[in-house]
Amino acid sequence: MGEAELHKRTHQLIIHSILYFYGEAATPAISKQIGEDISNYWNEPKSQVTIRHELYDLIFRVEGIHQPLLKPETVWYNDNPRMNFFRIEEYAMDNISFVDAIGSNTGYLKLDNLLQTATTAAHEFGHTMGLVHPADLDIRGQGAPGIMYPRGTICDPPFQYDPAAEPGKAGGTLNPHYRKVLQSEIEDLKLHKLFFNEENRAVVGEFSSLFHEKHRPA
Repeated sequence: MGEAELHKRTHQLIIHSILYFYGEAATPAISKQIGEDISNYWNEPKSQVTIRHELYDLIFRVEGIHQPLLKPETVWYNDNPRMNFFRIEEYAMDNISFVDAIGSNTGYLKLDNLLQTATTAAHEFGHTMGLVHPADLDIRGQGAPGIMYPRGTICDPPFQYDPAAEPGKAGGTLNPHYRKVLQSEIEDLKLHKLFFNEENRAVVGEFSSLFHEKHRPA
């Protein structure tokens, strides 16, 4: 989730998102790095969008902040669209990171996923912006995979865990390290449909406002 801000003088559309991280595996260093990684991936295409017949440079400003003493009430009653809340732990049910809904502002991140590749956070951020996994998960012949393709996607050999593996078999699926934000994914955000108020600001996504307790093995 985030807040879009239209700067008419400089012709910039800036998406502001602040990600607050709590949980036993959250640290100041990881929190800061996640914010930087998301910004780098989503700004890499150097995209432009048309708003009200004017062309704007699209800029993502994402900040990660460690908030170890976060209170549930802060999450429940937050009405600032820039604020997102994610718990980071070593253990997560079903062994995956997730957001609470497409276009939401809360979720749960598994530490191993984050350490494996910086694209994990960028992928989950895409969900908070309203993007879903593509329907076709066999993208052989299409080159580099987009950021929203999940683990298990069948892709060209150079983008597999093992380039020599048979597609779809062990080692023959998408290595998420190779994901990148594509222009088509920027277009899927449909930012031209946002409603901007008199201050030229608009909300991207919706409030899920869920505070997560620590998952524990059964």
